[in-house]
Amino acid sequence: MKISQDEIKKIAFLSRLEVKENNMANIEKELSDILTYVAELNELDLNGVEPMAHAVPLHNVFREDEEKASLAHDLALSNAPEAEDGYFKVPRVVQE
Repeated sequence: MKISQDEIKKIAFLSRLEVKENNMANIEKELSDILTYVAELNELDLNGVEPMAHAVPLHNVFREDEEKASLAHDLALSNAPEAEDGYFKVPRVVQE
């Protein structure tokens, strides 16, 4: 399947990609090869083949949640540059 340089320019424009004229012939060949391959795939008989999201099965790798003791409040604030009323004190970033 052949793609024209005008089509490449339109796709590049819509994709917000810069395609230089000296690369146009190479891009034209590569995109044409890709489209030819996709056309070949469309000719395959896929009756009885179930759609899949991944080529290999995926398993959840999350671990179980475990309750653990947290850092002591005083220890957490011990390295704070400033603390006030038991909280970290930070510069105000919201203007009134």
